[in-house]
Amino acid sequence: MLLKETKSLCPICRKVLDAEITEEDGKVWITRTCPDHGEAKNLYWSDAEMYRRFDAYEAIGAGVQNPQREAGPEACPGACGLCSNHHSGTLLANIDLTNRCNLNCDFCFANARACGFVYEPSFDEVIGMMAMLREEKPVPPPAVQFSGGEPTMRDDLPEIIWKAKEMGFSQVQIATNGIKLAKDINYVQELKDVGLSTVYLHFDGVTRETNPILPTSLKAVENCKEIGLGVVLVPTVINGRNDHEVGAILKYAAEHVEVVRGVNFQPVAFTGAASEDDIRRERVTIPDLADRIEEQTEGVIKKEFFYPVPCVIPISDLVEAYTGKPQVRFTTHQHCGAATYVFVEGDRLIPINEMVDVDKFFEAIDRMAVKMQHGGTINKYMSLLEGVKEMSASASKGEVNGTKLWKLLGEALVFQNFDALRDFHWNAIFIGTMHFMDNFNYDVERVQRCCIHYTTPDGRMIPFCTYNSGPVYREEVWKKFAQPLEKNE
Repeated sequence: MLLKETKSLCPICRKVLDAEITEEDGKVWITRTCPDHGEAKNLYWSDAEMYRRFDAYEAIGAGVQNPQREAGPEACPGACGLCSNHHSGTLLANIDLTNRCNLNCDFCFANARACGFVYEPSFDEVIGMMAMLREEKPVPPPAVQFSGGEPTMRDDLPEIIWKAKEMGFSQVQIATNGIKLAKDINYVQELKDVGLSTVYLHFDGVTRETNPILPTSLKAVENCKEIGLGVVLVPTVINGRNDHEVGAILKYAAEHVEVVRGVNFQPVAFTGAASEDDIRRERVTIPDLADRIEEQTEGVIKKEFFYPVPCVIPISDLVEAYTGKPQVRFTTHQHCGAATYVFVEGDRLIPINEMVDVDKFFEAIDRMAVKMQHGGTINKYMSLLEGVKEMSASASKGEVNGTKLWKLLGEALVFQNFDALRDFHWNAIFIGTMHFMDNFNYDVERVQRCCIHYTTPDGRMIPFCTYNSGPVYREEVWKKFAQPLEKNE
């Protein structure tokens, strides 16, 4: 059964092709035919029912008011930076600080030894990239993540973080393997002191078989805990390699909730050389991951508890209507990611879905936003009070913390004081997954709705999945600014 038509790529020559997304045997497939390499049919989502449930949350954004270039409908994905075809602003900006790394993971798409050269923009070039991001309209990105390679291999990382905070990024993250953080707690303190918000820690498992640097990972978390610097665990999930440990990773996160703020699972994207057999054997989709989580938490965190990223759009609408100021909008494609929250009470995990009727909650928020869009300040305030009462009615069946959560949320909305809510969040764990695309499941519609953008020294913003697959802008950018390998070794 045909679900939609889109454009995709030939996985061999990367030519842009008309494609169909279809349902067959309860799964969703993407099919296209290259005139040179024939038909390619690849798995898109492994659960058609979940695919349709997420489809209900589709939210196409208006893009940015100051795109970097105008482009016709045939430009995607080969004419980036952000053009007039793009429908989403930047929620998270990525800046590759270097491609040098002190590991050599077989699934990594970024390291100097594999490239044969060093990519490492200068301090001034990094500042220029951040300045460009701050000019985005109507809302500049709230968060920047410094990645690589391994960003801690740069001696000027603290100065870069300091500058990012000074320039107005409320969230500053580093994506790291944790080696330097494990070795030197004073370095962790220095990063926190200059404004680092979150350590995005590569963390593939809780055993040596799945995580060869496990002692280093554990020590990095321990040092961050001692300093009070929040950590998000980031496992790359590969079927048959570490997918059997997703529940154990969540258990570890819950046991360290005072420092671990979330787990963001990333199903592997085949951005390098991969055979059809590799893909069939190792592919994990978002529904697959949700299945594993439900099974390995013994049904505590159910598959149905996960929602797509655009589900939070009503909250952006509400805050925008109440404040009169443009807000960041989570108009990511509904099939790019999924998320939920759990609260930790002793040795129990309590999903937020057990405390709240999530659908009714978002409906109440949406109605509140619509009411606020009409009338003056007093009417806005009255609509907010009425909405908070309606919203609190979505708190369910008297489960642990349900009443407390909505009391705090109501106070935060009414008085614009989020301190108590931050304290409550201290016992919560975000569980998310973002399935980045490769040439085998590439969907141009998803690219045009991407909210995670790379910045480049030549002044472009490029969607994540276009930067790392498809046209692979990463190779173009890195080679353009390459330095000889031997100078940095």
